[in-house]
Amino acid sequence: MDLKELREQRQKWMTWKNILPLREELDKLESGDFNVEVGDVIRISGEYTQDIKASAKLLMPWRKGPFELFDTYIDTEWKSNIKYNLLRPYFNLKDKRVADIGCNNGYYLFRMQEDEPKALVGFDPSPLYKTQFDFINHFVKSEIVYELLGVEHLEFYEEKFDTIFCLGVLYHRSDPVAMLKQLFKGLDKQGEVILDTFYIEGEGEMCLCPESSYSKIPNIYFVPTIGALKNWCLRAGFSSFEVLETSKTELGEQRKTEWIEGQSLEDFLDPDDSSKTVEGYPAPARVYVRLIKDKK
Repeated sequence: MDLKELREQRQKWMTWKNILPLREELDKLESGDFNVEVGDVIRISGEYTQDIKASAKLLMPWRKGPFELFDTYIDTEWKSNIKYNLLRPYFNLKDKRVADIGCNNGYYLFRMQEDEPKALVGFDPSPLYKTQFDFINHFVKSEIVYELLGVEHLEFYEEKFDTIFCLGVLYHRSDPVAMLKQLFKGLDKQGEVILDTFYIEGEGEMCLCPESSYSKIPNIYFVPTIGALKNWCLRAGFSSFEVLETSKTELGEQRKTEWIEGQSLEDFLDPDDSSKTVEGYPAPARVYVRLIKDKK
């Protein structure tokens, strides 16, 4: 696969009629030396005279965050710091080559800078999310690389990674084992994947297969038990499967704010029984696992 040619093709996405005005807005941003605080909230402060809220509003919906730009707090749909802080005790990225698959606007990548990795690369084929990333990075001035590529390009990428984060992507794939194999091929020797996906309770090795949607999301194909997920990972070639945490998605983590368009978790659950989705399936719960390519 010729990634150079593919990059050139996808760069043209930035000229789409719904994206080009947003890119032009980036060109109007003031330059300068800004203070950057990386923590639960990515905070930018310093001298800035333009209406930053108006600029940020043009880039809606904001899914991952939060961010605080000068006097504007971007209260994103997901309080992504909850997931990041849950996983933080389980990884060390110092001097490692790190990828984030489905990186959205780069919130996790900005957080990962604290660990002093050798390289940070985000993969997400969304021109809107890439524009949100460029908006934030205008002030952060990081060396994070953002690729308009997907997991299917990992095996052809110019370098292999020591750690790959894949958070909230697997359940969107109609062939999860094939995707796990793509993650496997993107790793260097002894490389690891930090994976997050939906799961259902159960002792058996089985999956929920939603008829048309799960939690109002149409592209959810399989929700496995942990036993079934383990089998997928072993079939994909991983030598180690370690459950790190499990958690139920709560309304305090995902909710409607002024920074998104449309519905959120409260609309996806049965109004009379929050333990179920509107379709009657078990409410969203997540399992976080570490996968190792080769044992030492």
